[in-house]
Amino acid sequence: MTDAYIEITRGIRVTVRAFYLDDQSQPDEGRFVWAYRVTIENQSQQTVQLLRRSWRITNAAGRIQRVHGDGVVGEQPVLDPGESFEYTSGTPLDTPTGFMAGSYEMVVPATGDGFEVAIPAFSLDSPHQNSRLH
Repeated sequence: MTDAYIEITRGIRVTVRAFYLDDQSQPDEGRFVWAYRVTIENQSQQTVQLLRRSWRITNAAGRIQRVHGDGVVGEQPVLDPGESFEYTSGTPLDTPTGFMAGSYEMVVPATGDGFEVAIPAFSLDSPHQNSRLH
């Protein structure tokens, strides 16, 4: 079982698990690929909607790539209290380890109140390097 990374902001719980994809990686060519599964749980008392995402992806050399966009996997899910949304995505790196962190821009549709939800920093570890970055 891979490590779970968890962050809770304003009653929105974000859980991330990352998986190294050996079958899509080509270590000899400097290509390392991970999938990550994100679960967003609305533990608050208000209905919320995810509008945008913002990622900071850092490789082992410290190079940072920023990714911004609307929604996640083509959706802008609305979560009533107690509901959750899960999706899987992925990222390649040119180093055998790295890490990711980010945030979701959310809104309470009933009030128009916008807020950011933290995505926990999580490690991208491959079997091609023994050390772990946190």
